Amino acid sequence: MFYINENFLNLQDSYLFSTIAKKVSEFQQKNPDKKVIKLGIGDVTRPIVPAVCDAMKKAVDEIGTAEGFKGYGPEQGYDFLKNAIAENDYKGLGIEPDEIFVSDGAKCDCR
Repeated sequence: MFYINENFLNLQDSYLFSTIAKKVSEFQQKNPDKKVIKLGIGDVTRPIVPAVCDAMKKAVDEIGTAEGFKGYGPEQGYDFLKNAIAENDYKGLGIEPDEIFVSDGAKCDCR
């Protein structure tokens, strides 16, 4: 026997970003003199910074070798990444790497 998670009944019927786009459009129509900085999907205004491009190129070169290939990562994220996050983003806050969960996005986490 299976049971439905009743929390699914609380979900809205609209996709979040379409709702945001509608509200932004309404705001801009009512406030044409206001500048809106959009941070939604695809609303980028600047190129990726060189440090990120360099790191991505390095990572691609690394996984292009038998020694550097990693395949799918661990369910909770790679230890080297969780350690780097703890050290660089949460240093001094008492957050340990084993308390950090690395995900590829909320959509797959909700399934």
